[in-house]
Amino acid sequence: MLCHGEGLLSSLTALLGVVLALSRSPALACLLTAGLYLALHLFSLEPAAPQSAQRVLRPRGAAARIAHRGGAHDAPENTLAAIRQAAENGATGVELDLEFTADGVPILMHDETVERTTDGSGRLCDLTFDEIRRLNPSAKHRLWNKFQGEKVPTLREAVVESMHRNLIIYFDVKGHANQAVDALKQLYLEFPRLYNNSVVCSFMPDVVYKMRQADRNVVTALTHRPWHLSHFGDGTPRFSSSWKHYLYMMMDVILDWSVHSFLWRLCGVSAFLIQKNFVSQEYVRHWSSKGIQVVAWTVNTFAEKSYYESVLESSYITDSLVEDCDPHY
Repeated sequence: MLCHGEGLLSSLTALLGVVLALSRSPALACLLTAGLYLALHLFSLEPAAPQSAQRVLRPRGAAARIAHRGGAHDAPENTLAAIRQAAENGATGVELDLEFTADGVPILMHDETVERTTDGSGRLCDLTFDEIRRLNPSAKHRLWNKFQGEKVPTLREAVVESMHRNLIIYFDVKGHANQAVDALKQLYLEFPRLYNNSVVCSFMPDVVYKMRQADRNVVTALTHRPWHLSHFGDGTPRFSSSWKHYLYMMMDVILDWSVHSFLWRLCGVSAFLIQKNFVSQEYVRHWSSKGIQVVAWTVNTFAEKSYYESVLESSYITDSLVEDCDPHY
């Protein structure tokens, strides 16, 4: 999919054609297209300074190796042990998932529930921090016996550990836009060093937009995977109902067009985090010409890593720094 024409002009021209074909009204088509252009002009946010983005996304001018969830294959995901292991294994940085407990404590957790990664059960929105702190985030990892005694860390604990290890941090915000922005604002105030070694990213444009509004110096990125709304990461459909499946596929097409046509400009991002199957040399060159870095996920084999480092010269996110492995969804 991945629609990326020659810029905003081509997108607006396409929109004009579609509205004209559907409405058969030149006046309405021109009005809607002009309205979109005006809204983009008025509400688009500037990206972070190019030098700041470069320091974060291509430290030392080279492709960065980012440990996905701290390196979910090498250590229990989203734990302090994962951060330490990632640094030991040669990672340039870590990607960490931000979620919240029922009592509003920002923690590291990918899912909305705790079953997949811990020995507990329940939804995060129903569990307090004290309850989650008693869980074992290593319980279901393949190397659980090597990482005993781990706790689900707070966001602040993870930031301190990452900075201590000189790691770039990718904050992957799962939702709760206002809550997440407030928590991150406090972190950037407490640790100004984060401006030069972190990026805030999300699948949700409203999260990125609100972060840019809150602090224009923070480097931000949109995360995207075509067919994200209609399919899981392994390619299986999210919905058993045919009408719902095809409805969400249609929404995926619209979202893909929006992300690549105007949402990147509206949100003022410095990078796209794109699922690796949809990245090519042409794609990297296209967005590089617009000052947008492409970071692929999840790049898990030695051959893929070599290709990204030597051919694409593009940063990537990986589940393992030390061996080939299947992706962690």
